[in-house]
Amino acid sequence: MKRLEQLYEGKAKIIYATENPDQVIQYFKDDASAFNGIKKGTIVDKGMVNNHVSTTIFKYLEEKGVRTHWVQELNDREMLVKRLEIIPVEVVLRNVVAGSLAKRMGLAEGEKLKAPILEFYYKDDELGDPMINEYHIKEFGLATAEEIEILREQGFKINELLFEFFKQRNIRLVDFKLEFGRHQGEILLGDEISPDGCRLWHWETGEKMDKDRFRFDLGQVAEKYQEVYHLICG
Repeated sequence: MKRLEQLYEGKAKIIYATENPDQVIQYFKDDASAFNGIKKGTIVDKGMVNNHVSTTIFKYLEEKGVRTHWVQELNDREMLVKRLEIIPVEVVLRNVVAGSLAKRMGLAEGEKLKAPILEFYYKDDELGDPMINEYHIKEFGLATAEEIEILREQGFKINELLFEFFKQRNIRLVDFKLEFGRHQGEILLGDEISPDGCRLWHWETGEKMDKDRFRFDLGQVAEKYQEVYHLICG
């Protein structure tokens, strides 16, 4: 598939047009950012890791009946995907207290939740991706009531599938974000699922294996991304 003009560049990926107007190419960068772009850096081979990990997970989810934008892995850093009209609502699933949930509720990280928690965030970097609810989503036309229900159902289904997927690989899925988009009348899972957008802890030791290592200067960032890659992709 031939790469044409650049359509968009974000913090972690570049999107290119193709000869097919319904498909684009996602190029995964090694650039890293945290705290809404305040902290910036590079993680060696992050793009390769995130591309391969996302491909493996998208293929697994497709096999389990979850419709995604994934079409084909083109090379180490490029993925062919269906072109989406992105819904500007991030769906976050939480299985363990960590990150902003710990801060908001005044709890220590690591407490297992009795049941998964689903949260919605308005996808806007300039506003800091504020937390919203379904009333905001409907009032400001971000998604319809029917679409909100699809996001909720798919969020819980994907969480259930991925929690077991990671557990089988000795990784605890603490929390993660999902993005969805519209494609030919269908709501599809988009973006990526990787150590950039998931909190992943070693199941036995609790060691962090995700972008928190970059956020909080924990060291061995590239090494832990590689460890996730090998555990998931073999």
